[in-house]
Amino acid sequence: MKIGINASFLRKPFTGIGQVTVHFLHVLIEREKNHPSGDEYVLFVEQMPDAAFRDLLPSHFSVVCKLPLYKRDDLFRKIWWEKWMIPRISLQEGCDRFLSLYQCPTTFPKGFPHLMLVHDLIPRIFPAYLSNSRKITYWKNTEKGIMSASHVLSVSENTALDLHQKLGLSREDISVSVISVNPLFDEAISQEKVQAIKEKYALKSPYFYVGGGLELRKNVEGVLLAYKSVVDAFHARKLQTPVPRLVISGKLMPELAPMVTDVQKLVKDLEIADYVDILGFVPSEDLPALYASADFFVFASRYEGFGMPVLESMKSGTTVLTARNSSLPEVGADTVVYCDADDVEDIAHKMQMLITDPAMRSDLADQALERAKRFSWHSFCDTVLLKIHT
Repeated sequence: MKIGINASFLRKPFTGIGQVTVHFLHVLIEREKNHPSGDEYVLFVEQMPDAAFRDLLPSHFSVVCKLPLYKRDDLFRKIWWEKWMIPRISLQEGCDRFLSLYQCPTTFPKGFPHLMLVHDLIPRIFPAYLSNSRKITYWKNTEKGIMSASHVLSVSENTALDLHQKLGLSREDISVSVISVNPLFDEAISQEKVQAIKEKYALKSPYFYVGGGLELRKNVEGVLLAYKSVVDAFHARKLQTPVPRLVISGKLMPELAPMVTDVQKLVKDLEIADYVDILGFVPSEDLPALYASADFFVFASRYEGFGMPVLESMKSGTTVLTARNSSLPEVGADTVVYCDADDVEDIAHKMQMLITDPAMRSDLADQALERAKRFSWHSFCDTVLLKIHT
């Protein structure tokens, strides 16, 4: 059997979909090297992978990169590539089945086995993301692609529910296969590494960490407003213990305004600049130690298709404060502290609770670390391969 795979996000490995693409393919390649299935695989990409990745591929893997003549890298080219070129070329290549590793406009002739992985329905739930005609056109075609797939995989029960309620998909046509995070988070974190990261970013303990992106949906503004309340409470009570610092990572992208939080301006306006460290982009290899050296991690997002940052913190042995909405309770279960993302006072209250109760932090961190072992790329790969062959 020849199986086509849309691996376009290999060129964006730091995004959530990019991580799923990279880690799924690494597990698939490892399996095919050790125990060849007899299947052939064709990877469809928008940019040729680097030589190191291509060297990993067994002989029964091939890569196709045949972009449209339209050279501008925008949503129109993306639609052209995903909706028209991928189906045509995959049929020319003799593919018997196809796997789309993310929601996209790809549509095959009726009856062709096409499995599509859906991460979330953010543009349907937050229409503000559809800020121009190109984005509206792309999303409309994406919904058609989802609806036309022979079977849909979702990364969480919550996304499966969204697919059923908002797009009307039959629950029988949806399977759930939870993902994991970068395997770096499964490695032991030495004290030497923790100290090196603290020195690299000039971090001072105690601190808690806020990461996962700066989109408005991530609610960093709510966290900063809550932290302002915490700082004021420390000063009002004239506590001798130092105010725990707040450390934020995330690439500042003013070109995405108004859909991102301008953290620098907000920190200045709230007059908490003396207590906040804004790190900007942090490379993957630094993240485990950044989590591990924090007293706790805050992720008060208003909506997630899965919630990778929560699992990253759990695997790092760090207590999590997150929102009780969307898919987040599926990840954290009863091993994390929950808040109402829309209630600044509640976020502040839960912060102060964790600041003042190190025993609770330690106990939850141990429980979360144990729960995090349930999430693996191998189990995700098992489900995907089973559905491809069904």
